[in-house]
Amino acid sequence: MSQIRVACVQMRSGVEVAANIRAADALIRQAAASGADLIATPEMTTLLDRKPGAAWEKSTSEAADPGLAHFKSLARELETALLIGSIAIRTEAGKCANRSFFIGPDGAIAARYDKIHMFDVQLNAGNIYRESDSYAAGEAAVMADLPFARLGMTVCYDVRFPELFRRLAVAGAQVIAVPSAFTRITGEAHWHVLLRARAIETGCYIIAPAQAGRHEDGRETYGHSLIIDPWGAILAEGDTEPGVIAATLDIAKVDEVRGKIPSLSHARPFAPPGG
Repeated sequence: MSQIRVACVQMRSGVEVAANIRAADALIRQAAASGADLIATPEMTTLLDRKPGAAWEKSTSEAADPGLAHFKSLARELETALLIGSIAIRTEAGKCANRSFFIGPDGAIAARYDKIHMFDVQLNAGNIYRESDSYAAGEAAVMADLPFARLGMTVCYDVRFPELFRRLAVAGAQVIAVPSAFTRITGEAHWHVLLRARAIETGCYIIAPAQAGRHEDGRETYGHSLIIDPWGAILAEGDTEPGVIAATLDIAKVDEVRGKIPSLSHARPFAPPGG
């Protein structure tokens, strides 16, 4: 038996933490009722507020975070694993970590991952993002154990850095999570291409729960949560409204695909240009 049922929760998080927790709870319960072994939520599950200082003002330490406490209890109640895409967690450095949590069916935190790559971009005059103003970058790749598989943890903008995905795959990841709050502009152009490429390059399943629609703080996110197999085929896709998508992953397909195209073992060292 090498199959697991996974579900992606698509949200439209707003500026009130308690309301976002309630919205996530309802969708997680919906996913659990469909028989999911692993349920993943998007980046910024409990808060999406671009106002300067809001992340710090509305966040707490990990020990005091109300969302994390709720999701630990919910995983235990539902007896299912939860991948909470990310929560803003205060750090001693005076900034927040954009932290993803893998919570086991027993309600215990089995792995934490702090987003490594900060989204500091200017898409146009009205779409400027400086994630590093509020968040401290993580420094380590992280994996967690699923039944029959290993899960690599990433967050959103990380998808543009294929070396992270390759390192996770070489280290044993068979499934990689990409919880996201992709902008509508970049999503329309790049979302499907990037995620399918990461699946094909690594021979991994990709699960990408997303934020979707126009949020209270005025931003627009792309939605279209995706579950992709190691050959790059889309197994399930959301639209632009909150909801749940699900698919069954046959982990044996990872070895099958990597056997056909063993690119992970074909990498060779080479000198840089001009070296």
